[in-house]
Amino acid sequence: MHNSAWNSAVGIVIWMSLGLSGLVCSPVASATEERVPLRVAIHVHSTASTGTLSLEELAARAEQQGLDAIVLSDNFSLDYEYGLQPFSGLLKKTVSFPSVLSYGVERYLDEIHAVQARHPQLVMVPGVEVAPYYYWTGSVWRGDLTMHDAQRNLLVLGLTKPEDYRALPARGNPASFTLDGASLVNVAPLLLVIPALFLWTPSRRAVAGWREPVSVTRRIGAALCLVLAVATLVNAWPLGTPPFSSYESQLGYRPYQALVDAAKQRGAVTVWSMTEARDLQSYAFGPLGAVTVRTDAHPEALALTSGYAGFGGLYQDTRTIQSAGGLWDRTIQAHRHTAAHAVPAMVGEIAFHGLADKGKDLDRVVTTVFATERSVAGVLEAIRSGHAYAAAAGDHGVMLTLDEFTVRCECDQAVAGIGERLTLPSGSHAVATVRISARDGQAHPVTLRLIRSGEIAGTAKAETPVQYQVADAQAIPEGGAYYRLEAVGQSGELLTNPIYVDVPAKERG
Repeated sequence: MHNSAWNSAVGIVIWMSLGLSGLVCSPVASATEERVPLRVAIHVHSTASTGTLSLEELAARAEQQGLDAIVLSDNFSLDYEYGLQPFSGLLKKTVSFPSVLSYGVERYLDEIHAVQARHPQLVMVPGVEVAPYYYWTGSVWRGDLTMHDAQRNLLVLGLTKPEDYRALPARGNPASFTLDGASLVNVAPLLLVIPALFLWTPSRRAVAGWREPVSVTRRIGAALCLVLAVATLVNAWPLGTPPFSSYESQLGYRPYQALVDAAKQRGAVTVWSMTEARDLQSYAFGPLGAVTVRTDAHPEALALTSGYAGFGGLYQDTRTIQSAGGLWDRTIQAHRHTAAHAVPAMVGEIAFHGLADKGKDLDRVVTTVFATERSVAGVLEAIRSGHAYAAAAGDHGVMLTLDEFTVRCECDQAVAGIGERLTLPSGSHAVATVRISARDGQAHPVTLRLIRSGEIAGTAKAETPVQYQVADAQAIPEGGAYYRLEAVGQSGELLTNPIYVDVPAKERG
């Protein structure tokens, strides 16, 4: 096995665990609960939306690849429209793609339940991918019409009741529209039906049993009133005001916070999806000319929204959020002393649509969760609480496995694992135990980075299987610390959620 020393400048001492086998702690679960590892594919589409495999085919594929669970994330709504003001409901172009709403929410949930019954060993987590809001800028007449943020998505996971889905505030969900003053104003011209009836009805009786014929002028006036009334109804349909207007560009993150709050209220787990992925395309729409569809990277969403359970930190695209001292670490620092489970957890996303996607398969990005039970509730709780790490296959299809990552005190045998907390006296020193292997059992080069509270505490280059015990020469400060692990190489990439080290409350400054 080839090894290189950790960066000695940071004062970290290394032992090969084989040489100090008496000091190496085996993985230990929380003192109050036993957890089991489950390999999970998160962000999976089926034929209910934009995927090419049915729910049954997905289940069979997952079992074939040794997965324990799949988290479905079918598109909730993919209806987009642009209308010319002031008749945006009448003079409009609508483009629709398959989605859960068009498929039928009840049908979708029933099929998940049926497939789950046929595959009892596989946990199927219901979920949808929601872009609650998109907005337009530019003009048809200038040729610069642009739709923004159609791919700024949140994953809403775990809802099992159709009424909960219909309550999600999203631009493409008519069930979330509200009847208010604006709605009444939009349909006020329907009152033109009254003068239409008046104009169509003879004004006076000429002789008994016979009325004076209605003049052509009155009939034309009545017809015009009826046409305007019907046009008004069409323009205002569906009746109600959407939660957010697609013609208002200054709403910021209000639509997304509203979705997070609504989903959380109904017991869902919400995850920000692939916040650094970009989308920029141009489409020709006949009289509308070329329309640009644009979604920019939006990692700031993690800081500008709250209450979500996690975010996609590992997926097959360029990412910077996971870098030491980056936005992920700043988010951890901002939340880690607040209520339990307040720190957003990191998960991996495969964004699987089908086997035709080059380099995509269910097991190419896997999130291993440490769950208290093998169930939907167990998977969701593990995600919410950060008992998880993510791994992505490398260029040669090799995937890393984390066999152990624990932290203890050099003076105590109490041990904490991923997502757990360990209380140590300030001034004490943490000892991390790391064991990583490749799923194929072969030797593959890998670079390890131990990150302490946003700073790189050390790096090492080694070959799998890697076995290290690392004593941190920096003492635990009064404010506590956290440790997370990153491993990269041709054998893939691996990221863990943090292990938290606290100090007793009486010792905090």
